[in-house]
Amino acid sequence: MNEAIDRMLARYERRRVEDDVRALREILQEIALLGLWRSRFFEKAAFYGGTALRILHGMDRYSEDLDFSLLKPAAKFDLSRYSDSLEKEIRAFGFEATVTARAKSEGSAIQSAFLKADTLKHLLVINTEETLARRIPRGQVMKIKIEVDTDPPPGFDTETRFLLQPIPFSVRVFSLPDMFAGKMHAVLCRAWKNRVKGRDWYDLVWYAANHPQLHLSHLEQRMIQSGHLKKAQRLNPETFSTIAAMAIDKLDVSQARREVEPFVKDPEALTVWSREFFYDVIRRIVLV
Repeated sequence: MNEAIDRMLARYERRRVEDDVRALREILQEIALLGLWRSRFFEKAAFYGGTALRILHGMDRYSEDLDFSLLKPAAKFDLSRYSDSLEKEIRAFGFEATVTARAKSEGSAIQSAFLKADTLKHLLVINTEETLARRIPRGQVMKIKIEVDTDPPPGFDTETRFLLQPIPFSVRVFSLPDMFAGKMHAVLCRAWKNRVKGRDWYDLVWYAANHPQLHLSHLEQRMIQSGHLKKAQRLNPETFSTIAAMAIDKLDVSQARREVEPFVKDPEALTVWSREFFYDVIRRIVLV
């Protein structure tokens, strides 16, 4: 096994095959970030979302996808140009994966690709005990979705963060108040029909507890772009509180709890969830 991968694995408690699958996913995520850095991707884009919180800020929730935003709108941006660089980087650390672009939905500004790797094969690469690894069905594919917003709303700041493994490198990332604005937009505006994404609400609690500053004007720009706020409207603290309370009123708390439970180490932390709990969480947000 590659020495750098061995050091990365040392960060994890590996008692179950699920632990090794999560470790493998996160290692591949970090290698993908390294490949993007080498290809100068972060001169054009910034990292944000749940995986950014997990990798760069230590959030205690597992996350699956890699989400990015261009620094400014660019309709001709082509995510597929980075596929070869990602595959090359992954091979350099002893893994094999393919990166394939996904056809963009008509009218969407989101470009997507999937990094795919054979789960069982790569568990054996990281020396998962064979008896545990064989619990994974042969041919099961690990997928990491990579998404880039090519038409970002204005008014956000970025910063540079550093990772030391598998080698030292830098990542451009949204500032936390602007990342919080993006998460709050998902909480208030994400269209999931009859489902709810409990991970959004879990992240909301994490922000309120750890970095409660939310950039209100960037949330306003996101809501205008998505059609949830008219251009003539302004998002002031009172309007924000009203909209947030309406979202909580509609929340199916039990469904949200069930959705996020597989992604957290301590499901007991979710037992306190209720509408009253989330009203309290909203009051702790600091609008800047």
